[in-house]
Amino acid sequence: MSRTVRTASVGIAVALAFGITACGSSGGDDVAADKKQTITVWAMGAEGEKLADVAKVYEKSHPNITVKVTPVGWDVAHQKLVSAAAAGTLPDVAQMGGSYMGEFAELGVLEPVDTKTFDKKDFFASGWNQGEVDGTAYGVPWYVDTRVLYYRTDLAEKAGIDKAPTNWKEMQDLATAYQKKAGTKWGLSIQPSGLDTVQNFYSFLYSAGGEIVNDKGEAVIDSPEAVKALKEYGSYFDKGLSNKSVQPGYDVVKDFGNGRVPMFFGGPWHVTLLDEGQPQIKGKWAVANVPADKSSVSMAGGSSLVISKDSEHKAAATQFIKYLTDAKGQADWYKRTKDLPANTAAWTSGTLADDANLQVFKKQMDTAKSSPSLAKWTEITDKVDQAIAKVTQGKASAEDALKTAQSQIEGLVK
Repeated sequence: MSRTVRTASVGIAVALAFGITACGSSGGDDVAADKKQTITVWAMGAEGEKLADVAKVYEKSHPNITVKVTPVGWDVAHQKLVSAAAAGTLPDVAQMGGSYMGEFAELGVLEPVDTKTFDKKDFFASGWNQGEVDGTAYGVPWYVDTRVLYYRTDLAEKAGIDKAPTNWKEMQDLATAYQKKAGTKWGLSIQPSGLDTVQNFYSFLYSAGGEIVNDKGEAVIDSPEAVKALKEYGSYFDKGLSNKSVQPGYDVVKDFGNGRVPMFFGGPWHVTLLDEGQPQIKGKWAVANVPADKSSVSMAGGSSLVISKDSEHKAAATQFIKYLTDAKGQADWYKRTKDLPANTAAWTSGTLADDANLQVFKKQMDTAKSSPSLAKWTEITDKVDQAIAKVTQGKASAEDALKTAQSQIEGLVK
């Protein structure tokens, strides 16, 4: 289950067809924050539905402000944002995933973040980094997301193991023991092929010290670290510990509940799905940080809030974003949505501080790695998806698959 649905990065080509250039355009005179006005906000998926309730609360304490929230489905979000950017009709505030940031920053339609109002030190570093493009922040982190290891503790005990795996060897030993001693169908659920397979691979790649594109903007997916990670990933399929054939849209929750799958990498929303959908295994599962090779590093996801460069309500928009992203607003947002706060101060009290499972996510976020904000990032990761599939299906070695991906990606980052 993914929080977002990706679309190929065609926005720049489409927008250029409409005549947008990278310099963007300048909005009119900005309306002062204390003047009577309406700010428009687009929010995606479940967040779009919940944000309207928050907006009503905000309006009570800011009677001069009307917040018009438009929910947008993730399946059409990219297309709608591109079309609005091309037409000069972006909302004052928009929710934007990290994979979109480079594209829209390059179009010149986003207002840089007011760093006097928002301090990067208040947020998880990886969350802030998702909103930066070429050293300039365009997005304020709204919520964060990462992956951790979910595992069945009862079946682990049946297999003779009483602790979470902390490294690659222990994870594969546990996967093997689940099959041989606890009778599970599979040892670990990881995606073999298809769109966004890379999201499962990140936990291996980053923990081995590998990257797809480094800080210099160079493709490095054929590095020894990346090859090592893909060999480890592929070994689960070679040994029959993971399923080579998974249907699109497969949801691991049911198989985790019935014991066919005893381990998987999942996000924070899986806690609620398991609690509500699989009550028969309450107390029989736990979460753990990503097993390490060199270190325990997972992917960082989530969403940021951006302001349109053409907005005439930048002051009021900034004030609203501040309300949503300070510690109090973040704690309230977690209660409403279960989205993990991007502001670290929100984790110091209440459920976020006391829940052991949530603290595993916090610890993972402290080391989580965000993807580069590149305009062609979705095209780049598609090449990695293809390389992973070649290995999991036994059609190429890790070295050869990544060598091909390297040459393809080099052409995309030049």
